[in-house]
Amino acid sequence: MHIIITGGAGFVGARLARTLLARGELALTGTAATPITSITLVDRVEPPADLAADDRIVSVVGDLNDLLAEAPDQVVTWNTSLVFHLAAAVSGECEADFDLGMRSNFAATHALLEACRQLGTSPTFVFSSSLAVFGGSPEQPLPDVIHDDTLPTPQTSYGIQKFIGEQLVADYTRKGFIRGRSVRLMTVSVRPGKPNGAASSFFSGMIREPLAGVTGACPVPDETPVAVASPARTVEGLIRAAEASDAEWGPRTALNLPSLCITIADMVAALGRVGGAPALALLDRTGDPVIQRIVKGWPGRFETPRAARLGLGSDASFEDVIRDYVRENPDAIKLAVEA
Repeated sequence: MHIIITGGAGFVGARLARTLLARGELALTGTAATPITSITLVDRVEPPADLAADDRIVSVVGDLNDLLAEAPDQVVTWNTSLVFHLAAAVSGECEADFDLGMRSNFAATHALLEACRQLGTSPTFVFSSSLAVFGGSPEQPLPDVIHDDTLPTPQTSYGIQKFIGEQLVADYTRKGFIRGRSVRLMTVSVRPGKPNGAASSFFSGMIREPLAGVTGACPVPDETPVAVASPARTVEGLIRAAEASDAEWGPRTALNLPSLCITIADMVAALGRVGGAPALALLDRTGDPVIQRIVKGWPGRFETPRAARLGLGSDASFEDVIRDYVRENPDAIKLAVEA
């Protein structure tokens, strides 16, 4: 089996690739498990060294739009069975630069779907959408709880572009060009590494930076509700989407992945239980009106029975999520961690 991961050098993409390589096989869309022979990682940068050293990894470096325009068969090869489309411009970037978002999130998704269509083999296509397809406005407030059949009402360019991607995947699936599976990712925390341009970047930074002994921004009020998922649960959801049979998957509409529904105050308290007073002292609570406006429009509570029927669940607690981050990234931890 040959798999493509766009955004494959990023944190989620690289973790997904490592998980697939460790498993060694995949039971694609309800069929018998098949060995994974190769994975192509497509990104603007080279993959991490451990992945580059694996002889099952092929790296294609460049802008996805340019690659698909100039050499689509270098990205989507004849033997492609499965595509994980993770590459995207993130929320804050798209709000600041409309053209960047439309190129990265709309045009690239359309071009990738067209390349898959040209194969004529209906490869499985897992599209990473976002909770940002839900948004509230004075004219149409968000419901208290997002259900599996809640109508998306995005209020940002990023959310609009992700919802367009969902609809493209649904129609290419209806036409038989691909076997599409769109999954709405929750805010992933805690991400290692450096902050990115996402409005949600602080959800990781407010934990990661204090544990590293530096100031971390938390620019929204304590009472803000949030829907988060650990990196492990996120990758689990992506893989389960690829493995579910058509009958298990159900309708062509996107799947809301499970989330841990908490508040900023809960996240701060969990940080205190792990990093103690020194970690809390490194939180910068200066408000950011732009971030507050974007995050306020996102839902904070989900009920996901469809995902539960696929065997997916949320993290047990945010403290557990932080402790997993500490265990997986010991070199990034500079403070003493509470037992």
